[in-house]
Amino acid sequence: MTSLSSQHLSTPIGPVALLGACDTRIWGMSTAERYRRMIKEAAGRGDRLADGHVLAISLEHVFDPLLLREALKTPGTAFTLDGELLVGQVRAGDEDRIVDAIELSDGRLIYNPQLRKLETPFAQRLTRQSRPAIERRSYFGAYKGVTDLLTKYLWPELAFVLTRGAARIGMTPNMVTAIGALCCVAATLLFAQGLYWTGFLAGFIFMVLDTVDGKLARCTITSSKWGDFFDHGIDLVHPPFWWYAWGIGLSAWGLALDADSFWLVMAVILGGYVLQRVIEGIFMRAFGMHIHVWRRFDTWFRLITARRNPNMVILFVALLFGRPDTGLIAVAWWTAISLLVHGVQLVQAYIARAQGEPIRSWLETA
Repeated sequence: MTSLSSQHLSTPIGPVALLGACDTRIWGMSTAERYRRMIKEAAGRGDRLADGHVLAISLEHVFDPLLLREALKTPGTAFTLDGELLVGQVRAGDEDRIVDAIELSDGRLIYNPQLRKLETPFAQRLTRQSRPAIERRSYFGAYKGVTDLLTKYLWPELAFVLTRGAARIGMTPNMVTAIGALCCVAATLLFAQGLYWTGFLAGFIFMVLDTVDGKLARCTITSSKWGDFFDHGIDLVHPPFWWYAWGIGLSAWGLALDADSFWLVMAVILGGYVLQRVIEGIFMRAFGMHIHVWRRFDTWFRLITARRNPNMVILFVALLFGRPDTGLIAVAWWTAISLLVHGVQLVQAYIARAQGEPIRSWLETA
């Protein structure tokens, strides 16, 4: 490799050598600041360099944070792009003379357990000309591979524009989450009054911002425990309130369910929602991975399982036909079916393990 000028730093994970220089900013920050945040995040996870090793990072490139995590796992691991070092845990003194490295230009696939997908990590030399493309690649690289159909297919482009705009004006992920939370509360109140279309608008804004805050955190490397708790707490708690408010709002349309039917529907939707989450937690605890990444079918079913976004699709279609009551009943049926599928998945996993089959994600071997 070509020798590069370097600056050496002492960090919580050990000595770091920043190689080269770059004056182009990415997501509103310099590459040096980007890697400082990545190193701080790694220290928070408890990652440390091996004795006698240094973390070498190129300031002239932008790469997926996954590569840093992989480099820190094993001493001697280094990644290159077209023969140029991106990041590596190398012996002190060998920062700019990497001989054995993992070359990424061949499209090598690496499993990302955090985002639940098998991917070719993005990596590219940063220039003013390449910055727009890099921001786009890093944004879509932060997308979960296993998620619902709306998040995956409907609004990625809109969320990308909003994420880039938020980064450029200095908004933090928590600011985005707070705005989304207000829209979430507004949607609940509007649903309860039978103002379903206006509620859908508020809910749509919330659902898009629910994507934006996470992508902004990953792209700007500004995740925090509080932000994660704030975001996921809202995600976990609000859906039952939406479905209950929707049921209350039916009276404004003259379509209120009788008391017995209303509480049966609520019991199925709310009970099914909680039990699905419990099953997912049991699977994670028992097998060390998400239930949705075990087999291809499990990944496909995550697109449509009875979570908030697929349920909103059902309600939207019912509303188009002027029958929000039928939509709520359909959500109850779909919740019951999804709960049954989850239960079968869990039982199948226990049976497979009892028969000696390894329980591994199909994405790791795809």
